[in-house]
Amino acid sequence: MDLVQKQLIESVFAGGGEMGARMRALDWSATALGPVEQWPQSLRACVGVILGSGYPMLVSWGPAYAMLFNDPYRPLIGTKQLTALGRGIREVLPETWDFLGPRFDRVMSHGEEATHLTGQMFTVYRNNYLEECYFSFSYSPIRDDNGGVGGVFTTVLDMTERVIEDRRRQVLRDLASRMAEARYEEEVLRVSAETIGQHRATIPFAFLYEYRASDGRAHLMSTSVEIGEDWSKESMWPFRAALSEDCLVVELGKHSSAISIPGWPSPAQQATVLPIRLGDRTEAAAFLVLGIHPGRAFDDTYREFVHRVAEQIAIGLASAHAHEQERQRAQVLSEIDRAKTAFFSNVSHEFRTPLTLMLGPLEEVLPEARERLSPEHHDQLVTVRRNALRLLKLVNTLLDFSRIEAGRVQAVYEPTDLSGLTAEIASVFRSAIENAGLQFKVECPPIGEPVYVDRDMWEKVVSNLLSNALKFTFEGSVTVMLNSIKGAVELRVRDTGVGIPEEHRERVFERFHRIEGTQSRTYEGTGIGLALVQELVRLHGGDVRVHSIVGQGSTFTVAIPCGTAHLPAERILAAR
Repeated sequence: MDLVQKQLIESVFAGGGEMGARMRALDWSATALGPVEQWPQSLRACVGVILGSGYPMLVSWGPAYAMLFNDPYRPLIGTKQLTALGRGIREVLPETWDFLGPRFDRVMSHGEEATHLTGQMFTVYRNNYLEECYFSFSYSPIRDDNGGVGGVFTTVLDMTERVIEDRRRQVLRDLASRMAEARYEEEVLRVSAETIGQHRATIPFAFLYEYRASDGRAHLMSTSVEIGEDWSKESMWPFRAALSEDCLVVELGKHSSAISIPGWPSPAQQATVLPIRLGDRTEAAAFLVLGIHPGRAFDDTYREFVHRVAEQIAIGLASAHAHEQERQRAQVLSEIDRAKTAFFSNVSHEFRTPLTLMLGPLEEVLPEARERLSPEHHDQLVTVRRNALRLLKLVNTLLDFSRIEAGRVQAVYEPTDLSGLTAEIASVFRSAIENAGLQFKVECPPIGEPVYVDRDMWEKVVSNLLSNALKFTFEGSVTVMLNSIKGAVELRVRDTGVGIPEEHRERVFERFHRIEGTQSRTYEGTGIGLALVQELVRLHGGDVRVHSIVGQGSTFTVAIPCGTAHLPAERILAAR
C-alpha cells in the first residue's frame, strides 16, 4: 500500500473506534465494494457520518447491499458483526431477508423516501441461537455521485428488552388482577394456568401441581395448554431435585415437539421447575413448571421473571389459604352462634311458661289483696308482679330476637299513620318519664302519606329506644321526633343522659354488648335491645345510627324509606 492509498484510507475511516480500526485494516479489494480509491464520494461521506455517530447506523451499498456499520450497531447483530463487514446483508442475515429484501429493493429501484418502522419483530441468529428480536428503524436512499440510488442508509434502535419486559410485566399484572378474585387454592391454580395460557408468546406453557409433603407426591391440578398423557405424569419432572434448587432447568428431549408456540418456528426445548412456598414455610405447597421460550436466553433476567410468576401464585395461594381458614373459623362461629341462639330461644320458652302461670294467679289475687292483706304484704305482691313483668319482658325480647335470627319472623307491612302510631306508643311512657323528674317531649307532626310498616315491630322499635333513654337519663329531658325527609321517614329519640363512650359507639348494636360501669336506673337487661331495634329496622329496608357525647346525652336516629318498592311484595298486606 503506497502512501497515497494509506492517507486516503486514514481520511475515509478516521476515528470510529473499533469499527474504524477494522475498516482501516480490511482489504476492501476482496469485497464487493472494491478498493477504497474507487468508491464514490457519496459512499465515503456516508462512512464518515456513521463512524462519527453515537447511534446504531448501517450503510448497505450496491446491488449486493454490502454492509458498513459503526460500533453502536455491532450488538444488534451479535457475533455476526465479526465477519459482516463488506459482505452482503442477504448473506449475513438471511433470516431477515424475506422482510428486508423487498423494502430495500424498492428503495434501490424507485428511490423510495425514508420509511420508519416501530417495534418490528425479527428472528435473528445473532448469539448462536434463533433469537426473538424487536427493532425500531428507518431506512432511506443514499444518492451516488450521479444522482442515482447507490445504497440504503439505516438507523436502528434495539427495542427487544423493552418489548420483552413490557410483555412480562403484563403477565404479572394479569396474574395479580385475576388472583384477587380467587378464593380457593384449586381456583388459584386454575386461574393461574388460564392467565398464563393467554400469554403463550411469553410463557409457552405452564403446569401447576399440588404438592403433598405428607406422601411426597405431586398431583397435576391445571395446565395452560392441552397436553398428552405423558406430560401429566409425575415422573416427567424431577420434583424432589427441584425442592433443593433455586430454579431447576429440565431438557424436554423427545417431548419438545409436543407443544408448539404461536408465532414462533420451533417448540420449547427446555422447562424450569420451581417449588412454590407459602410465606416462611420450608415445605412446598405446589410446583410450577414453565416452558422456556427458545427465542430468549435463560439468563438472570429471565430467571427473575419466572421467580416473580411463582411469587405471584404463592401470594394467591397464601390469600386463598387465609380465606379458607377464615371461612372455617366463621363457620365454627356461626355454629356456635346458632347454638347460642337456639339455647336462648329454648330457655326463654322454658322461662315464659312458669312466668305466665305465676302472673295469672297474681293478677287475680291483687284486686282483693289490698283489702285482705296488710299494706306491707300488699306491696310485696306488687313488687313480685312488677319484677315478674320485667322478667317476662326480657324473655319476650330474647324470643323476638331468636325468631329474627332463625328467619322465622314474617312481617306484615300495612299503610300506617306513623305519626299517630308513634305518638300513641310514646304516650305509654309519659307517666314513667315524668315520674322520674324528666321532661318528655313528643313532636310527631302529620307525615302527609301512609307509611308501610309492621305495626308490632314499629312498637318494639319505639319502645326499646324510649326504654333505653329512660334507663340512662337522670335529669333533663327525653324527646321523640318524627319527620319526613327526602323520600324517607326519620324517627329520632334524643335524651340528655350519660352518653356513650366513643370506643363503644360502634358496638352498641351488637348482640349482648353491654357497657360495664355505666350509671343506669336498672341493671337488668340482655344487651340485645338495640340489636333487636337494628334488625327490625333492617326488615323495613332502613337503618339506625347513633350520635352521642359522654355527659351530654345520645340521639338515636331511625330512617325507613317511604313507599313499597323496598319491601317484599308478598308481605305487603299479608295475613298474619
